[in-house]
This record gives sequence, structure tokens and C-alpha cells, in this order.
Amino acid sequence: MQRFSRYFVGAASVLVMALSVVLISLPTNAVALAQTAPTATPNDPIWRGFSASRDAIQKARKVDLTLVSKWEFEESSWDGTGGIDNCVDLPDITQARKIYYGWTYTLTSMNGTVYQAHISYDLKEIAVCDKVVSAAAPTAAAGTPNPALPPPVAGSAAVGGFELGGQAQDMSLNTFGLMRRAGMTWVKQQVNYAQGENGSKVSGLVSVAHSNGFKILLSIKGDKTALGANFDGYLAGYAGFLGQAAAAGADAIEVWNEPNIDREWPNGQVNGGTYTKMLASSYNAIKSSNAATIVVSAAPAPTGYFGTAGCTAQGCNDDTFMSQMASAGAASYMDCVGLHYNEGVIPPGQASGDPRGGYPTYYFGSMLARGYNPFGGKPVCFTELGYLSPEGYSQPLPAGFAWGQNTTVAQQSAWLAQAATLSAQSGHVRLMIVFNVEFPLYTGDDPQGGYAMLRPGGGCPACDTLGAVMKK
Repeated sequence: MQRFSRYFVGAASVLVMALSVVLISLPTNAVALAQTAPTATPNDPIWRGFSASRDAIQKARKVDLTLVSKWEFEESSWDGTGGIDNCVDLPDITQARKIYYGWTYTLTSMNGTVYQAHISYDLKEIAVCDKVVSAAAPTAAAGTPNPALPPPVAGSAAVGGFELGGQAQDMSLNTFGLMRRAGMTWVKQQVNYAQGENGSKVSGLVSVAHSNGFKILLSIKGDKTALGANFDGYLAGYAGFLGQAAAAGADAIEVWNEPNIDREWPNGQVNGGTYTKMLASSYNAIKSSNAATIVVSAAPAPTGYFGTAGCTAQGCNDDTFMSQMASAGAASYMDCVGLHYNEGVIPPGQASGDPRGGYPTYYFGSMLARGYNPFGGKPVCFTELGYLSPEGYSQPLPAGFAWGQNTTVAQQSAWLAQAATLSAQSGHVRLMIVFNVEFPLYTGDDPQGGYAMLRPGGGCPACDTLGAVMKK
């Protein structure tokens, strides 16, 4: 959670632009940000949340809060059966609304009385609290580094403001033109490592990206069979390859891909602690070669497939896997937390209403919290974020992707722009890579073309919606 403070002084309601950020109930350190105060306009989501919360409190408590001495807001997750109503004394707990993510607004009146309200991200549901919960003191990052791991090499972190990019198939001039139109400054390419290869093989990709004015994120994975047969031996070569790729000028490197499932990692060996050993070796190799290269942890596949146990021989739920990483000390070996979000069917600002139910990986806000929370305030890099639409294709989506059948291209383009806006406003997201820019494949069990910004017929509505929100 992220807490922000605002102060009104005297009858003139002078807004002091002060901001304190405290990470509440998370394994994180305090982070200091600077942000201007919201404008009293219906177009500002922060002001709208404050205004709606204040109105609800005034009505429920019969008080006048036209002037307040202080107000704060924080991103919140409301676990347990109470949901958004967990601060309300309900006569029957079954009356609690099943809304688990949103904002908490805390208002202090001019006479010092404190009021609090929970409000959903879409501002449609509000709970005026009967009990006010104070902010908890920030804690250190979760997990103690494995003493068997090497000390991390010093290097620059993922500093800087939010940036947008896209995963491209061919990095042609046409593709770069679409990306510029969308306000993108990063391009992602996936690279396969084979034993014995030198990382200088990525030099051509880096050169093309840089010569066209783009930074490049390389997602580098390898051979899971060879990894399983000789983990330490394979890891030495893989980490060396990543170091060489960094020396070739890669601006960011994602260390492997979706290591929480046996499609990408050896069956029976999936574990966040084991992956952290790879991350640590790779981090040190990268930073020793190029301290400025951003090291991104591998985004796990978002899933609850592995049930309440969290893990089986076939893999682990993403939250379980990231908890294992945190406990092994992974935060010391990354600049950015890799995250995927690719199964949304509702606007990213909504925290409820998905027809499939309330599982956290369905919702943008809870997915962001799922990746951000465990790692002590490390920023998130969405290395894949996309919305699937079959519009424009003659055949329906395959059964495994039927959940996206009703998403239109207009919704896809609007939701990508909203996700970029929410990512930038969250203060937690360093990089958002749209999956994808122009993949044409739409056959079999992997309809990647349905995620593409470039649609059949040559239109690119998402280029324009993203371009509009990314204008400086």
C-alpha cells in the first residue's frame, strides 16, 4: 500500500503540496516521492476519490468536512471475509461486499477527529469505517539472503519515471513508426540462449533499437532440459551470456521467463528459491559488465492452477513462487520485479465484476499488488501486459482463451491506455511493455495476433489511445 498525505490550513484552504509515502502492512521500506496536489476537478481520480469519500463520511457521520486539517489516501487490499467492509461493524458478516482492492482515505477534521473510508478503484462502492486503522511502521524487505549466494555487485537501479514499450516481432521501420505513435520508448525482444553461445549475438538487436531511438529490453531464456540435467554448470554459461549481452549495450535484461511452470522450468524443480540462485548469478554477471543495465526478475505466469498447496511438481502459483523468491533474498538481486498481466476482460480500474470470479490475477490492481508487495519497495516492470480480442479474425478463440471472446478492439485500446495511466499514477511501475505490437499469428492454441495492437486490415486504435495518454 502507498500512503499519501494532504494538508489544508485555515479557512483559506491552502493546500500544502507535501507528500509522505509509507508502505503499509507490506514487507517494504519507506519510499519518498514528490507529487503535486490534485486539482479539484472531476477528471482527477485522486480528487474524485477524496470527494466521494468525504461526501460519504459527511452523510454517515452528520459532520461538515468542507475544511479538513489533513487527508491521506493509500492503495489497499482488504483480505478475509470482510472485504471492503472489514472496518465496518456489520450485524451479519455475510452482508460484506466481495471487493478486496481499492483505496483507503483518512480525513482529519479541523478539531482533530479522524474519519476513514474504503472506496473501490472504480469509486462505485464506499464503506464508511466504524474503526479507524492507523498506518503500520514500514518493515524491511522480506527474506534473508541465502548465505550460499554471492554478495550482490553494486550497480544502478531502475531509477527514473514511468516508461512505455512494446514487444515487437521484427523491429521494422513500420513497427517503430507504430510504437512512436503510441508514445513508446522501449522495445522488447525475446532471446534464446544455447550452451556455448556468446552474448555478443544480441549486438544487432541492440544496434537496431538504439539507431531508431529506442531502449531495448531483452528477455533471455534457455533450455529447461539442459538446466535440469546440470543446474550449476548450465547456470555458469547462462549467466556469462547475460553479462556479455549487457556489455553489448542491452538497456534491460529479464532473467528467464515464467520459471514457475514446467513449460519453462524443469519438472519437479520449480521453486522460487532455486530461481533466486539463477537470478543472483545473473545479476552479478550483468552488473559486472554494465552497471547501468536494468536487471528484471523473470515474470512468473499468473496462475492459481496449483491450488491451495501453492506448488506441485508441475509448478507453483505466482504468488507462492514470488514469496519463495522473497524469502531467499531475491530483492537484493534485481532492479525491477518482472510481472505479466494478460488475462483481463474488464477495465483495469475495476476491482470487481469479472464474470469468472474474484481471483487476483484477473484484475490489474491486485496483480500489481501481487508483484510489488513482497520485495521491499522494488518497482515493477510489466514485461508483458495485454488484452486479447478476436475482433477482425474469422475464427473464434481456442477453448483455452475463450474468456476473451467478447472483448472488442475498442475495449482493448481503451484498457491499454487506462493501464498505462494507472501504472504511471501508482508510483510503483517503472516500465510497461505491451504484448504485443504486431504479431500476426492467430492459429492453434496460441492466438498472439489477438493481443496485437496492429489489427487485421492495418488499423492500430491502441496506438492512438496510448499516444494520447503518453503525450508530455
